[in-house]
Amino acid sequence: MTSNQLYAQIKAKASYLCVGLDPDLEKIPACLQGEKYPLFIFCREIVDATAATAVCFKPNTAFFECYGSWGWQQLEMTVGYIKEHYPEIMVIADAKRGDIGNTAGRYAKAFFENMPCDAVTLSPYMGRDAIAPFLAYEGKWAVVLGLTSNASAADFELEGGLYKSVISKAMEWGTPDNLMFVAGATRPEMLGEIRSICPDNFLLVPGVGAQGGSVAEVAKYGLNMRCGLLVNSSRGIIYASTGEDFAEAAAAAADSLAAQMRPGLG
Repeated sequence: MTSNQLYAQIKAKASYLCVGLDPDLEKIPACLQGEKYPLFIFCREIVDATAATAVCFKPNTAFFECYGSWGWQQLEMTVGYIKEHYPEIMVIADAKRGDIGNTAGRYAKAFFENMPCDAVTLSPYMGRDAIAPFLAYEGKWAVVLGLTSNASAADFELEGGLYKSVISKAMEWGTPDNLMFVAGATRPEMLGEIRSICPDNFLLVPGVGAQGGSVAEVAKYGLNMRCGLLVNSSRGIIYASTGEDFAEAAAAAADSLAAQMRPGLG
């Protein structure tokens, strides 16, 4: 998927919403608990309910991997379903991988060849070796952790402005067509600093909704001429209801969040 294709989706839907798929067996509706593949069915219903406004889906692999091969199978089913029914929508595997080149190459193969994901979230701590194998795939994206939305980002990322050094260095490795950065909504004023370093790259912005981030603040500091944002909401959408109306509630929550994005898009 190219940046032009992604931007076309944003314009067509007047939305830059990314829906995070974090299926937790302890939280999904009771009506799904007896299913053979409850994680997949839950995600399938969320995808169908929110596809009209979502330009991206972000399955968090941890919520599948924790159940072993049974969970991984449902991750594959979820990604396959999205690509079969909504091929125009980007899929980001939220895996936060980051290892030496030989190992990173196997991770890239897992998500780009064995699963038709468009992008993978990556930790840049080990440097270029950990990122380069993902950038070698045409039409695929490396989503590098820059400034995350969690409170403990202060432990390392904020220390001495490390996140700015990481983003600046990573800018040498890719282009706006294959490299984006994670930039949390919980520190919106810093998005302006990040945008000055990577003016044309997309930013994946977690932290809106359950973590307290604001779409208006993100838009104020993070929008560029081609939008340049993918604002993610997970719990605020997928768990808008834990009853049998969970899909309808998710659709309403997604619509509400997308409506907040439209003023900034002009």
